[in-house]
Amino acid sequence: MSIDTFRKDEKTTTVSRRDTLTRLFSYLLKYMGPIIGVLLIMAVTIGISVINPLLIERAIDVYIANKDVKGLIKLAIFGASINLAFVLLVKLRMYIMAVVSNKILLDIRKELYEHIQTLSFQFFDSRPTGKILARVIGDVNSLKKVLSDSVTTLIPDFITICAVVVIMFVKDARLAAAALSSLPIMIVGIWCVMKRSQKAWQIFRKKGSNLNAFVHENLSGIRVVKSLTAEQETKDTFSELVDQHEKSFQKAVVVADTIGPIIDFCWGMGTMVLFFVGIVVLGINEVSVGILVAFGNYIWMFWSPVLNVSNFYNQLVTNLAGAERIFEILDTKPDIVDRNDVIELPEVEGAITFDKVSFSYDEGTSAETKVLNEVSFSVKPGETIALVGPTGAGKSTIVNLISRFYDIQKGHIYVDGYDLQDISMESLRNQMGVMTQDNFLFSGTVEDNIRYGKLDATKEEIINAAKAVNAHSFIMQMENGYDTQLKERGAGLSIGQRQLIAFARTMVSMPKILILDEATSSIDTKTELLVQQGIEVLLKGRTSFVIAHRLSTIQKADRIFVIDNGGIVEEGNAKELLEKKGQYYNLYMAQFKNVS
Repeated sequence: MSIDTFRKDEKTTTVSRRDTLTRLFSYLLKYMGPIIGVLLIMAVTIGISVINPLLIERAIDVYIANKDVKGLIKLAIFGASINLAFVLLVKLRMYIMAVVSNKILLDIRKELYEHIQTLSFQFFDSRPTGKILARVIGDVNSLKKVLSDSVTTLIPDFITICAVVVIMFVKDARLAAAALSSLPIMIVGIWCVMKRSQKAWQIFRKKGSNLNAFVHENLSGIRVVKSLTAEQETKDTFSELVDQHEKSFQKAVVVADTIGPIIDFCWGMGTMVLFFVGIVVLGINEVSVGILVAFGNYIWMFWSPVLNVSNFYNQLVTNLAGAERIFEILDTKPDIVDRNDVIELPEVEGAITFDKVSFSYDEGTSAETKVLNEVSFSVKPGETIALVGPTGAGKSTIVNLISRFYDIQKGHIYVDGYDLQDISMESLRNQMGVMTQDNFLFSGTVEDNIRYGKLDATKEEIINAAKAVNAHSFIMQMENGYDTQLKERGAGLSIGQRQLIAFARTMVSMPKILILDEATSSIDTKTELLVQQGIEVLLKGRTSFVIAHRLSTIQKADRIFVIDNGGIVEEGNAKELLEKKGQYYNLYMAQFKNVS
């Protein structure tokens, strides 16, 4: 199976920038009420900003020229009043958009997380957890400024630019043309920068994802790192990834930051041409001082928003890669889904049938690995089946297919005569209990962890499940019993204790079909004897599949399937298989030849 690692940049699908922006901004539609309010506020603030130069022109050419102090004071009071309102309204629109953008981020993150939950194991097998976290946390956070500034900066600045251009041409087309003479230079320069900038920021995001994946993996395996004294090696790897991340950032910034100097140059050039035309070419007789001052303000009101828009574009390109990565996951179709016409599986008795089932990992790729080839068997309700065989033979694959964690390529699997493709996955898994060798415990109380197997379980059901697997005694010896707070992964508990709590978590649902995948592999011999007593009680009346390398734990199984070479090579109870002196006999003797 091809695995994406922290040393390998993620492959991303190239999509239209316009499509990405349209999709991102569509999240604003849900909050049209507040956004319309913000747009109305912006209409007022833009109106105030474009009036200010006209007030200055009138103050110079009318009141100062005519020495009308009273009129000048009234104009000043009016100007101060509307600009105070301008400041208050700007603060209000920023607050509203901050609230809206945070709500949108919450919506996107929830949508992304809920979608990831629908994806199959194939998705998680193909990439490190850290890279998924980078998209759920970092990439989503990167969109905040884009969403808020798109309304509070992009729209008002664009409207301001248009309004200023119109006013300048209405006032004096000659001065307007002079002020905007450097605009073609800016357009060409920014277009050249845009072509390189997006690619540079995409690389930066990928390098950040690699770093995140390594840190997550390293911290998750910190006990292994310390036990093998591999701190220096991980430090070197971390430094290498940080260096790659830093260099990709520097390269992206160097490219993006060339936009500012281009605009500054064009701004200065336009200003010089304006005053040259206004003073030297046209002359003071044709252009009043007030108009020149007003145009000086308007040219600032034109180029300042242009600079803001260019900075927004830089920000947009920087974070657009994050939006692309988010939408890429949202567009990943779950490869295991219920059909539209599925039915709810009624309460089952537990009959399982495999009918010529074939399965391969990474089917149709160069990494295709065929595991099962036309496997057929039938299991009666309440029967206990043990699966044994060499590593990689397909034991875990069989039980994963029963749970429909993967879909088969050929054949059929039936539960009580119902084809798995015809029933909903939820109704199937609600009647199954799966206990693997990965005894992951969550942060929270012991009771919370056991209840995870059945969210509506009562305290009595939780205690009964713990008693069944002989976990109740050691739980009651803990500081707060079932209310004892556990750390992530059950740190502080022995491996056996973690396994028993995880076992109780599976048992609390009282499943009709029970799957134990190396469930007792981490338990010491003494603890295993206690668990076996609980297992014997719980297996009664339930169809069970037990995968175990310790053959001593499956001697009471109704039947043992020896899995190898893509199928079942031997079948029977322990006594029958030993008498055959075949592959099971060889496995058994290899384990017990040194036992006196």
